[in-house]
Amino acid sequence: MKNIHCTFAILLICALPIRASSQASSPVATHREQFKNAIAQYDWVTNPKGQHIRTIVTRPKSASGKIPAIFFVGWLSCDSIEYVNGETDAFGAIFWRLIETSGFATLRMDKPGVGESEGNCAQTDFQTELDSYRAAYASLTRYDFVDQQKIFVIGLSNGGGTAPLIVDQHPVRGFIAASSWGRTWYEHMLELERGRLSRDSQLTAAQINDAMKGFTDFYSLYLMHGKTPGEVVKEQPAWKPLWYDESDGQYGRPAAFYQQLQALNLGKVWQEVSVPVLVLHGTADTIMSRSDSIAIADAVNRAHPGHTEFAEVEGADHLLASHNKLVDSVIPKMIEWMKKQSN
Repeated sequence: MKNIHCTFAILLICALPIRASSQASSPVATHREQFKNAIAQYDWVTNPKGQHIRTIVTRPKSASGKIPAIFFVGWLSCDSIEYVNGETDAFGAIFWRLIETSGFATLRMDKPGVGESEGNCAQTDFQTELDSYRAAYASLTRYDFVDQQKIFVIGLSNGGGTAPLIVDQHPVRGFIAASSWGRTWYEHMLELERGRLSRDSQLTAAQINDAMKGFTDFYSLYLMHGKTPGEVVKEQPAWKPLWYDESDGQYGRPAAFYQQLQALNLGKVWQEVSVPVLVLHGTADTIMSRSDSIAIADAVNRAHPGHTEFAEVEGADHLLASHNKLVDSVIPKMIEWMKKQSN
């Protein structure tokens, strides 16, 4: 069971409760992932800042010759992608079940400052994280058992929206964007804030409307005009009651992280994706909305009609779980879709 350090507000976007310190520690580990049907190999890549970034590669024990591979792009919060105790949450269940049952090789990466990766996650901006993912994706060429023409990228939460950016010029067979976003971060955050406020039974409709007027300008100054939340509040003291997080960042990441997300044009990113895409969204997701996910499907299909399949997972929350357990249909859907694209 994970140690939960996120507040309720942070949990709205973290996607996962924080399990460990975001500051990387010694590269000596005493406990590693152990699979019944796969072999785990711990490795390293180096990002442009010279930080050593931990990767975990798995391949089926029964595999021979070259096999398809899955590259995972993780969520926003400073949690490790290493699950030494197995399926302790639904995203961990996605990792473990695909590793054990898909017949594919996999590669995961701990972002800077998480687990054994060097750096400080709480101070790491999006560009540094992206550069690290790019180095990890490029490292797939090291492994002679990986079929370089059959690599799939599965992005979870924030990582689903930005997944095409990590591929760079390397081959990719298809993308799965799970619980993701494809609009501007500004649009996403305004919808998230309205949803958060609307679930507070103590607020009236009039109070929610007034708060949203404040958030509209707050996030404009923060995301588009380069100010930290603290600077915004200092300039506009009347908005102080609106803010529930740190003065120099949000959800455990620095303000620059979100300003860089806002600067992205995900419409352009996704319309340039010419390979097949599967978009998954849980109907009970209160973090990334249906509109966030539909934006990805629409961007791809406008440029490449029929290339995207959009599938809703009934009753699933942001982790594609129901009652804290991964919905049973998720893994079969992912495997069936990837195998179909591999033919």
